[in-house]
Amino acid sequence: VQLQASGGGLVQAGGSLRLSCAASGSRFSNYVMAWYRQAPGKLRELVATITSGGSKNYGDFVNGRFSISRDNAKNTVYLQTNRLKPEDTAVYYCNAKYGSYRWWGRGTQVTVSS
Repeated sequence: VQLQASGGGLVQAGGSLRLSCAASGSRFSNYVMAWYRQAPGKLRELVATITSGGSKNYGDFVNGRFSISRDNAKNTVYLQTNRLKPEDTAVYYCNAKYGSYRWWGRGTQVTVSS
């Protein structure tokens, strides 16, 4: 499975970005999809997950600002990020999980200026 994330960029505090992650393969609808992020000098942390059935989970820091969704017809998972803060600055990575298998994509940089 190949994952291609896009949609990052430079945004002012309070702004929004919509991240996308396109996956290859024919089993996308069966995958648990997730977004992680890693800021410089920090460990990678979970941002959000969405199961094949559409159940969602978010990191505590999200506080209703982000929303994960998926379009199985397009093999794509999205992360809508709103009310961005400078501390949200990080590389955002897409992750797919199926059984004992996990795949990572290259990240997309999100930079939030104050």
